[in-house]
Amino acid sequence: MKGRVPVYAGTGCVSTRDTITLSREAERLGADILSNKDYLSKKSVWIFGGDGWAYDIGFGGVDHVLASGEDVNIFVFDTEVYSNTGGQSSKATPVGAVAQFQASGKKTKKKDLGMLMMTYDNVYVAQCSMGANPNQLIKAIKEAEAHKGPSIVICYAPCINHGIKKGMNNVQQEMKDAVASGYWNLYRYDPATKHLTLDSKEPTKPLYDFMKGEVRYASLEISFPENAKTLFAEAEEDAKTKYESYKRRSEN
Repeated sequence: MKGRVPVYAGTGCVSTRDTITLSREAERLGADILSNKDYLSKKSVWIFGGDGWAYDIGFGGVDHVLASGEDVNIFVFDTEVYSNTGGQSSKATPVGAVAQFQASGKKTKKKDLGMLMMTYDNVYVAQCSMGANPNQLIKAIKEAEAHKGPSIVICYAPCINHGIKKGMNNVQQEMKDAVASGYWNLYRYDPATKHLTLDSKEPTKPLYDFMKGEVRYASLEISFPENAKTLFAEAEEDAKTKYESYKRRSEN
């Protein structure tokens, strides 16, 4: 080191000359190890994608990765539509929503990706909405990272294709309203304990009020009013059923 003079001494069994040689070799090896220190830290592997990929065209790959048991994390931005290719309906699109190829409203329910992944023994699963509860999102990410195995974190992501009437500059509030109305639920599932923590409370706002605030739902009432009446009723029932299902599981 600069400004210091190293002093070497033999150990009895090893001569001073050998001690100097070994010390220099140790110094060289230490420098080599330090130059590669990034390889000594735990690798954090995250895969990011949208709902069209995770729920639909890439679902086979997502399922394969999570079933592998490897220590890998998947983060899904759930816009409930193929956002990058024109707004086509995906298996994440909810019942009653208008999208490309679903002009009269989607007739089938949204796939519950989180519940599907809970069927595996060792997959950590969380569903989040940053605008509704940022602390829950951070907690989910930390728990997913700490979990020794695969994890998936699914986050609600408002999209320009939704036609949000309050504007895209208010997407955090839209996330909050989605949870308050029961449109989206927050939870964390720990595969080690098989316990689901339901972070959402029972809805405090009407689901219909949330839905009519987005053009993808409101436009259906104008174009196909009879469809809207039927499909919105199904959406209400589906939201209630889903929340009750999560609640029962959280109480076990």
